[in-house]
Amino acid sequence: MKTYDWIAIGAGFTGAALAYELAKTGFSVLLLEQCATSRNATRYSYGGLAFWSGTTPLTRQLCDEGMARYQVLSQELDADIEFRELDLLLTIATDIDPKVAAASYAHFAIPPKLLSVNEAWEMEPLLNRKAIAGALTVKHGHINPEKTAQAYIQAFLRAGGEMEITEVQNLTPNPSVRAERGVGIAIKTTTGNYYAANVVVCAGGLSRQLLKASGIPVRLYFTHAEMIETPPVEVQLHTLVMPANLKRFQLEAESSVVDELWNEPGNEPIAPILDAGAIQFQDGSLRLGQISRVLTDPNAKVDSQASESWLRQSIGEVLPALAKLPGRWHHCLVAFSSDRLPLIGAIPEFQGIYVFSGFSNPLVIVPPLAQRFAHWVSGQEDEVITQLYPAR
Repeated sequence: MKTYDWIAIGAGFTGAALAYELAKTGFSVLLLEQCATSRNATRYSYGGLAFWSGTTPLTRQLCDEGMARYQVLSQELDADIEFRELDLLLTIATDIDPKVAAASYAHFAIPPKLLSVNEAWEMEPLLNRKAIAGALTVKHGHINPEKTAQAYIQAFLRAGGEMEITEVQNLTPNPSVRAERGVGIAIKTTTGNYYAANVVVCAGGLSRQLLKASGIPVRLYFTHAEMIETPPVEVQLHTLVMPANLKRFQLEAESSVVDELWNEPGNEPIAPILDAGAIQFQDGSLRLGQISRVLTDPNAKVDSQASESWLRQSIGEVLPALAKLPGRWHHCLVAFSSDRLPLIGAIPEFQGIYVFSGFSNPLVIVPPLAQRFAHWVSGQEDEVITQLYPAR
């Protein structure tokens, strides 16, 4: 019976980064992923890196560390992750005072600059000038998230890590491993059992369901996120466009107030919202989104035709040239916590079981936090990790 120091569950961006850092630190690591073809939040992410968006000493520190990490990451992973800097445009709706919108960003590490309608249009000619009262702009990082996750996985395998495609069903303490190493977990999957001294759940929007199936309560939540992906097109979008008044964070805060609602699969704690935005990748393809829908059943069915119509109509109001582009509607789960900070660390009363999930701004802060986690479980004290404990 082979055992590992660590088993990481979930090979999206978070799990891939963490598995790599654990293997690089010297642990024996197994990475488990249920899908051979990615359909997770990493696959359909915009890929934005909001280095400018720290609002507290903790988040500013992590954004700074993230920026430093990305400067060397492509070389370290020996892969092109398409890291670049571009202009972010935060569009201001016509019913919002531009100065009020700008003031709401004054506490950010780098407050965005207020633009007039014409200044915003000069920066992004695809904008519908009649649909906005102005815009905010700031330099924004960007990567190809799927290529970056794959780069992490390949570097992880080169470092001696192992990976299996299998669906995890539950986690249970394993007495034989516990006797040998002090702590032990057995992981039951659709193809067999795996054993480790420690397990870390990085399964994004499925993390709560997986832990609940194992009798482990955790205050993690998820939205059903919906977007449209186009093939490479000739239309050129010069910026990353998002609304200045993002509704998603308010939706996350309000829908996680009553944790008990999430113990039943048929609930919808709050009505869905749409934050109309767009990004074009270096191959010319676009991602247009996004709808955030709070349904407590991770397997809930969504009316794709109605959702796509809503997306196209809303995007067309701001960026008319993109509304009728060929493209496919996609859907995935996006994890979040009740306070916009991830849950990282040991789950109380469940020895050897850890969580690394619930990121509202994942791509920026996952790389430095994955490093910190690996060093922390190696015995180094870390004041940042302690602020993110699941029991906080």
